[in-house]
Amino acid sequence: MLVISDSPDDDPLGLLPCAVPLRTLPSPLFSAGEYRLAPLVILDDRSYSAFTLRYMPHRPGLILALADPGDDTVHSRAAAIGAEAVLRTGQGLAWLHLRLHEATGCHYVRWEDLLTDPPTPGT
Repeated sequence: MLVISDSPDDDPLGLLPCAVPLRTLPSPLFSAGEYRLAPLVILDDRSYSAFTLRYMPHRPGLILALADPGDDTVHSRAAAIGAEAVLRTGQGLAWLHLRLHEATGCHYVRWEDLLTDPPTPGT
């Protein structure tokens, strides 16, 4: 997965821990090939302007992560870059983790965690 973020934070989108390998790069450093070949691209909204200056083509699997919940322009900006979804940072993480697994063919799912019986209360 490619995460495009110019934030100095180690986890700007609140995705960690995540079993799916994430490659986080600032907007000037990712290559067109990385963008094209990544199963899923998550764009930190704080990197939106720099991203648009790269003139990347629309692609399936582009998700815009919004840090400012009061931003009313986000949906028109997401449509302009062809994003399939807009998520607020720290919200919708369960959906995003499922989307990450789906994009990688579930290669990183810990099936043993999903297939074991839940613990019995009081044991």
